[in-house]
Amino acid sequence: MTHDLLATAVREAGARMLARYATESRPPGLPEVLANLHDNDAAVAEVLRPALAAIRPEARWLDDEHGSGALAPGEWWLVDPVGGNVNAVHGMPDWNIGVSLVRDGRPVLAAVYAPVPDELFTAVDGGGAFRNGAPLRVSAKTALDGALAGTGQARPGHDAAFFERMGRSFTAMSAAALYVRISVPVSHQLAQVAAGRMDLHWQLENVRSHAAGVLLVQEAGGVVTDLDGKPWDLTSEGYLAAAPGVHAAALEVLTA
Repeated sequence: MTHDLLATAVREAGARMLARYATESRPPGLPEVLANLHDNDAAVAEVLRPALAAIRPEARWLDDEHGSGALAPGEWWLVDPVGGNVNAVHGMPDWNIGVSLVRDGRPVLAAVYAPVPDELFTAVDGGGAFRNGAPLRVSAKTALDGALAGTGQARPGHDAAFFERMGRSFTAMSAAALYVRISVPVSHQLAQVAAGRMDLHWQLENVRSHAAGVLLVQEAGGVVTDLDGKPWDLTSEGYLAAAPGVHAAALEVLTA
């Protein structure tokens, strides 16, 4: 029941955002970009906040999509109102609505809805992952030379040292994998890993709003660890989400 209600909520939020979206959008500068980002997030939150409160009144709301670190015990709705918002503002189609329900630091329910292609990715802890109701399974690849990999910038404001580290990881993975993309939203890439369309995604940092995508990959049979190879946790510094057949090789590349 909760799963179905969440699916309805994110579809309704997606419809609200889709009504605001225009492929012709071309903001002239940073002030206009920032204003549009804020307005899009606010419009989606206006739909989601009451809907999620009705589903789980005891769960607290958190829509700081760039936030990281531990949460207080109990249930939390972690919301990324418009993942890839910067894409939507510039008229590109790769953006989504992302929500996860986290209980005592563990994601137990997730929904990532991409309104433009009308793809709804959902997952339930122990209950599998789905795209528009059809079960998902990560890819069966066993070698990086045929793998599609991805990464992305989780949040703005990094220093030069972080970007240098990110560049080194991209260079190393580009030498090992078939193709590597750097893009946002991260939740979109994680959904593609869960669907078997991509084979792995890594992040040098871990923000709480990624929990929805992580659960999708886990429930589709993927392996998600931190960059030391330990099981992913909401407080992990970074992570690798991959099909089982390429996870070990990808981790070796990233830690060499």
